[in-house]
Amino acid sequence: MLEFKIDSEKCVKCGACVKDCPTRIIKMIDGGLPQIKQEDEVKCMKCQHCYTLCPTGAISIFGLNPEVDSVELSAEVLPSVESLDALIRGRRSTRKYKQENVDKKLIEKLLLSAYNCPTAVNNTALRFDVIDDIDKMNKIRDGIMEGLVSLQESEGLPPQASYLENAAVEPWKKHKVDGVFRTAPHALIVSAPEDVPFCRMIDIAIALSYFELVANASGLGTTWCGLLKLSLELLPEYKEKLLTPGASDYYCMLFGYPDIHFARTANRDYLAKINYI
Repeated sequence: MLEFKIDSEKCVKCGACVKDCPTRIIKMIDGGLPQIKQEDEVKCMKCQHCYTLCPTGAISIFGLNPEVDSVELSAEVLPSVESLDALIRGRRSTRKYKQENVDKKLIEKLLLSAYNCPTAVNNTALRFDVIDDIDKMNKIRDGIMEGLVSLQESEGLPPQASYLENAAVEPWKKHKVDGVFRTAPHALIVSAPEDVPFCRMIDIAIALSYFELVANASGLGTTWCGLLKLSLELLPEYKEKLLTPGASDYYCMLFGYPDIHFARTANRDYLAKINYI
């Protein structure tokens, strides 16, 4: 099931994989090679700590080849503290986008990168639903905005949607101004199924945060879009169309090439609330 294999010529029997296995299922018996008993395989968290810890690349698991399927960590491939700090501080919500598609290969690269984010108990149940084409996005946008207008005129929007009504529905009715999608050509919806026992929204937020950072590092802009989520709650037919069946919690992010350029980072240091215990 795990395809846990050891290259005997590379293994130096350092025991790092044994020491750091979270479920302690890797054993070195009588000074031999690391091994996992078949009956213990079900205890594996699929965290790949053993695979990533091995200094010589002697361990393969789940069919992964260290020389092909991994990047060797070194100072050359990791960002400096300064560059990462600039990326975090320079991240802004983008509300003006160029009307062009992002290359689908780049989108897939960013999504796979974000899918490697941390999750509670290493759960891999997160689902990514992506609108990867601007023509599809425009049709979905028009349908949702017209659906909100129709709902407002027939039943009225609930009190919790007052901001959506003022910021998006009324401007669309009067001037066809897009206050939900903000002209973004793409959207990502991250969701978790109901059978994930806990931390669903935390896992979703972490995944979107990772996606946002790698997207910004690639020259894209992003926007956390609570108005889209609220719109989907008001229009369940679109929620059904856009989300993988069985989704429990979810949140939305817009992305695309920005039509604006931020010249410098923001600074919230003076607002920081830090308590040293």
